Amino acid sequence: MHLTNLSLLNFKNCVQVSVEFSSRVNCFLGNNGQGKTNLLDAIHYLSYTKSFFNSIDSQNILFNQPFLTIESSCSLDDELIHLHCAVKRGDKKVFRKNKKAYKKLSNHIGLMPVVMITPYDINLVLGGSDIRRKFIDVLISQFNKSYLDELIGYNKLLLQRNKLLKKWASSNLYQPDLIEVINFQLAEKGNFIHTNRKQFLLDFIPEFNRIYQKISNTNENVQLVYESTLNDNEFLKLLENNIDRDRALTHTSHGVHKDDLVFKIHDQPLKKFGSQGQQKSFLIALKLAKFQFIKNQKGVAPILMLDDIFDKLDNDRVSYLLDLINSQNLGQTFITDTDLKKVPSILNSMKIDFQAFEIKNGQTISL
Repeated sequence: MHLTNLSLLNFKNCVQVSVEFSSRVNCFLGNNGQGKTNLLDAIHYLSYTKSFFNSIDSQNILFNQPFLTIESSCSLDDELIHLHCAVKRGDKKVFRKNKKAYKKLSNHIGLMPVVMITPYDINLVLGGSDIRRKFIDVLISQFNKSYLDELIGYNKLLLQRNKLLKKWASSNLYQPDLIEVINFQLAEKGNFIHTNRKQFLLDFIPEFNRIYQKISNTNENVQLVYESTLNDNEFLKLLENNIDRDRALTHTSHGVHKDDLVFKIHDQPLKKFGSQGQQKSFLIALKLAKFQFIKNQKGVAPILMLDDIFDKLDNDRVSYLLDLINSQNLGQTFITDTDLKKVPSILNSMKIDFQAFEIKNGQTISL
């Protein structure tokens, strides 16, 4: 699977861009603030129907312009698929595959998998549990449509339940029959999500551990720990037994929306006790395990995007990534860097086929 081209109109700082890609490695090179990462984000848009950095679609439209479009052709299983995304201020986003609009955007997820490694991944370590839940949910949704549907349904029911709790707090009106119906439906979907997360991690964690040991070249004890109140409790009972607490809080205090994936090193939180090098190794292993997991599940290598990481990593980690690219275990790869010569020079020395572009003010210049 690979992208053959990309066309942008009014996407972030890209007024109008049209570019053809190599099926192996493509380099976006140039100074900071010129639009290199925006090109990666456009590819992310085509995969997940949203930006990696800003989920508010209208804020990705070029300033003072009424709309944006992103288009590309993707070669998948010897078939050329045309993808088109359009966002107009004040209107619903339109996403098309071969000129046919999706009725539900969720139906597109998983068609063109992408894995992005970026300095912003540090938020997985330093940020809240919602960021780590999203990591799990997005990955499972790539190959399990039922999971995505149940997750969407769960979030809708959770919103309804929380609205009821707020309404009762302001009106002092309690309707137990109504909350019982929501509790039952919420528990059903929550149990499904919890079971699938646990099963996913049973398969994912060994792959993560294997890659971490290779990257770090050590025998450090690292752990991914799935924390959930559903691990030791029946969800429906939790909802019923905590109704008074939830009424006081005006929100639902237990459920899979509170789960966390805890990162540990030597049984201690990575956030507090891991060095910068250990945190970087952990995050790269996490993303490469995601890459390998999708490849195993779908039988096709995802597109890999390496955003400005060669300046941020030491030589050992850079060498590991380049060896992966050279081994052809990876699919199509996109790399950004501020140096016009460094990455092309390395790729030439390794005899890796690539296409390089200089990015200036949102425009691409083939090198």
